[in-house]
Amino acid sequence: MTPTALPRLGRSLPSAPVAPPIRIVHLGLGNFHRAHQAWYTAHAPDAADWGIAAFTGRRPDAADALGPQGGLFTLITRAADADRFELIGSLAEVRPARDHDRFLELLALPQTAIVTITVTEAGYRLGVDGCLAQSSEVAADVAALQADPRATVVTLPGRLVGGLLARRAAGADSGALTVLSCDNLPHNGTVTRTVVTGLAAEVDQTLVDWIDLNVEFASSMVDRITPATTDTDRDIVAAHEGYADESPVPTEPFSEWVIAGTFPAGRPAWDRSGARLVEDVAPFEQRKLTLLNGSHTLLAYAGSIRGHESIDAAIADPACRAWVEAFWDEAEPHLILSGPQIAAYRSALLERYRNPRIRHRLAQIAADGSIKVPVRFLATIRAERAAGRMPTGCTTLLAAWVLHLRGHGAPVNDPGGKAYVGDAATTGIKDAVVAVLSRLDADLGTDETLVDAVVGRTEELTR
Repeated sequence: MTPTALPRLGRSLPSAPVAPPIRIVHLGLGNFHRAHQAWYTAHAPDAADWGIAAFTGRRPDAADALGPQGGLFTLITRAADADRFELIGSLAEVRPARDHDRFLELLALPQTAIVTITVTEAGYRLGVDGCLAQSSEVAADVAALQADPRATVVTLPGRLVGGLLARRAAGADSGALTVLSCDNLPHNGTVTRTVVTGLAAEVDQTLVDWIDLNVEFASSMVDRITPATTDTDRDIVAAHEGYADESPVPTEPFSEWVIAGTFPAGRPAWDRSGARLVEDVAPFEQRKLTLLNGSHTLLAYAGSIRGHESIDAAIADPACRAWVEAFWDEAEPHLILSGPQIAAYRSALLERYRNPRIRHRLAQIAADGSIKVPVRFLATIRAERAAGRMPTGCTTLLAAWVLHLRGHGAPVNDPGGKAYVGDAATTGIKDAVVAVLSRLDADLGTDETLVDAVVGRTEELTR
């Protein structure tokens, strides 16, 4: 049977699960959400009670592909030796972001208990001062919501404020709501509260008081490597499962979800599908953001400069592996978790990185460095320099990032990093290093010993 003759994946297939009632609204319909939160929800024992309505970001592609499939998709769990296929049915509804009226309608319903988010770090519009960043798009959202609470808006804080205005307008029967961030940001629940209440205060100060009484902001640490979907993934599903899936999701066997917060209107039994509920997510968040995300960023820049295209290829390079191990050694003393917990985590990371069937592209990881580098490296660099040590892994990262900004390795894809690109374009490499480090942290730019070490690393990387 040719692929075009295969049945299209949809709820009309005999094995397709019935769509559950919508109680969760998700912003940021992408592969990671589907391999992570949607997967945990599908595996919860009460999954039949917890459907997800998921909205895309600005690109409608995911909704266009999943809509005709009734939100169904195939999860391809890619171990080193074999693929496992699973039909996931927790997405009860998929919508492009332009369907803003439907988003407002769902937020106003009392049965909607949770809003989850995966929009990447840049989507939160957090400024360097720790408050809502002021931009033309934020200002436009504020003006639009002041004129019409149901206006279509574009930023994450604007969309959430619009939804909360709709929920408040629906009256007391709306009930409490939990907003749960699932992005790689430290204290992501606090960040979400900050940007939402910051924009709400500009639109309608009384909404801030209502939010304080009716909305909880939970935090989570999420971890599962999920590459982009390729035509090969679609072909494999067709060959193995006998139907055409326009949007399967490849992922690794490992998955972790740590959640801190309250859910006054209830939640799926995520703890029974593998999630961990804790009082404080910070130790796990710090471990993951530093060791996994930090080493990913290091490999994205240094590995691509050395000609590699994926994580498995880069970690197989002895030089890249040594830089990662050096960075982990530097970071470990400054983590909250310690001892066997970190040793086991490092060992598991190496095993995950070596998986040749998870083609996690370095160019994908390299995006938005101006947001990622400060979060993933600054604390370690500052702590090591304060201790009088010169961190080899960190200086290699800084050198590779400067070179990346100057056009080496993976292409620059960092809309918020234009100032850094301008700094790095300075003619001399030492001047470029000083300029980039000074913008990253003024003290680093004046640390002559550190500057010299980074310059030396740039020379090593470009030999």
